[in-house]
Amino acid sequence: MPRTATGMTLSHHDGQTFRFDAGALCLELLLTGGPGPVASRYEVLDRAEGLLAWVRNCRLAPGPDLTVTGAELAAVRETRDALWGLALARAEGRPYAPRELAVVNAAATGAPLASLISADGTRAWAPGATGAGLLATLARDAVDLLTGPYADRIRVCGAADCSLLFADTSRPGHRRWCSMDRCGNRHKVRAHRSRTPSEGET
Repeated sequence: MPRTATGMTLSHHDGQTFRFDAGALCLELLLTGGPGPVASRYEVLDRAEGLLAWVRNCRLAPGPDLTVTGAELAAVRETRDALWGLALARAEGRPYAPRELAVVNAAATGAPLASLISADGTRAWAPGATGAGLLATLARDAVDLLTGPYADRIRVCGAADCSLLFADTSRPGHRRWCSMDRCGNRHKVRAHRSRTPSEGET
């Protein structure tokens, strides 16, 4: 999941590589897997190395040097699964599940990661970063998203066979697809084929 200027570069299991902008840090976390058969197929938080690789490529990049315990990894995974439920509920106009709210709210009370300004003007991170600090940072980002101006723009990709969630932060607010390089382009191809008669019809 390498980072680009406008999102993360994802590799689909069919071999296609495409750019995806989730619109928020907490929604980028959903790329690490989650509950259910589709998201669990991409699970990487079954080991600390998976979380550390994600930190290096998410919008925290280059990311702090983290120490992560087994308990912290489990807490990040639990919070991510709760975020899936909350984000989907918001996208579908359903009430939040009380347990999922409780998980994210509890995580948000911790001390977040501390960012610094380095001598060259780029972002750096305070030493001693932990999985607990990352967890609080993620949860606070979720609170900001779900209570902020883009809460009503959390959407599931419009493709029937895609479950990626994103917050549409574009000015017009008309985004439908996870990526124009992926699902948007496939939609255009299908629409074109439906308008173009086959050779047997000409």
